[in-house]
Amino acid sequence: MRSIERYLLAWLLGALTLGAVLVALVTYLVTLEEMNEVFEAELKNVADAVAVYHQASRDVLGDTPQQLPQRTDVPEDVEIVTQTWSHRGVRIFSSDPRVKVPFIDREGLSRPVVDGELWIVYTSVRPSGVAQAAQRLASRQEMAGESAAKVVPPMLVLLLVVGGLMVFGLRRGLRPLDAAARDVAARSARSLEPIALRQVPRELEQLVSSINGLMGRLGAAFSAQRRFLADAAHELRTPVTALRLQARLLRQAGDDAAREEAIADLESGIDRSQHLIEQLLQVARAEPDGEVLRDDPVDLGELVRSVVGHFSALADHRGIDLGAIGPTGVVVRGDAAQLTVLLNNLVENALRYTPRGGVVDVEARLQDGRALLRVADNGPGIAPDERKRVFDRFYRGADAKAMSRDAGGSGLGLAIVRAIAERHRATVTLHDADPGLDLRVLFESPGESPSRA
Repeated sequence: MRSIERYLLAWLLGALTLGAVLVALVTYLVTLEEMNEVFEAELKNVADAVAVYHQASRDVLGDTPQQLPQRTDVPEDVEIVTQTWSHRGVRIFSSDPRVKVPFIDREGLSRPVVDGELWIVYTSVRPSGVAQAAQRLASRQEMAGESAAKVVPPMLVLLLVVGGLMVFGLRRGLRPLDAAARDVAARSARSLEPIALRQVPRELEQLVSSINGLMGRLGAAFSAQRRFLADAAHELRTPVTALRLQARLLRQAGDDAAREEAIADLESGIDRSQHLIEQLLQVARAEPDGEVLRDDPVDLGELVRSVVGHFSALADHRGIDLGAIGPTGVVVRGDAAQLTVLLNNLVENALRYTPRGGVVDVEARLQDGRALLRVADNGPGIAPDERKRVFDRFYRGADAKAMSRDAGGSGLGLAIVRAIAERHRATVTLHDADPGLDLRVLFESPGESPSRA
């Protein structure tokens, strides 16, 4: 795993090293440029002085070549070689005959190659003749290099000092993060209190705040899970106790009639228990961290007709007019299986609380360009002060318990509806009907991908 500290230090020290190299390079280039200006001016002055001297000697000696000196010494790097020539190109004088600087009859600077080396030559053209002052270019580069080299040791010392300060400062700056990490590591799985922000650097506040938010959400999820398990255990205790009692009554039945009645009660209790277990499984699947949603196009009109067909026999048995309204082409993207569970729970709830002779309408349509599922009945409805709580798990109001057509209600149906709707980016709302209840599931828009939380 990559270390942030090492990563930052590598980049910062690399930047400092690159800066030191650039400083040395700039020092070399600036020094070389300054030397060129100074030495070129010096070459011009020397060439002009030699030209004046040559004019004076010409009045005495004429254009006769002079005796050239014999040199066996090693010339200095910065030595300037001077020469005089006649206008015809006859060399009259040279301060170092070993250097074969060519004759140039143009005034100004030039850079000829002499014996494989680049020289800088200034030529002064006068009526009395031509004078030249020449110097090796390599000597200037060596001097500039020496100047740049003198900058390197202080830069290395500066690099070490600054690097050490950076290491110290970075480790000191990351110390609060290490403390926060130790704080989190020392906690148990149930200790989700927020990390204190008073000593956290400003740059890390957002990260720590996000971690605190995550721990808060985890704490809420754990609390909801504990409540769910407690409620589920409480809800399962009643049907299990009833099954045990019905089994005892079956064993104690003294005749066939009593035995048949006990068997019927036992089967009814098993059906209620199975229904509760299935709803508990549906709740688990509808959780944000439950099964991964499919992302398929779902025609809500076809879904409505399918669900209504499934419950039509039950509705006929209970004397309820169950109808489907919805054209094809009202399409959302989502999980067809979970949307079927959502609509099953809505229709089942409506049938449970609608009296004989009542009407339940199931509709799919577009509303302001958004897909809508609607289940309306002419039952007793839900009291306004209970509408916020009916979506809580295992909540069944007193009126609901009294009006239910059977004892199979568990208080999970609308909780499942809301959980599935939220995963599909839909909202569930309750409205008054005249009479009865109008429950609507409004999706974001047709074709929108659901949440895959």
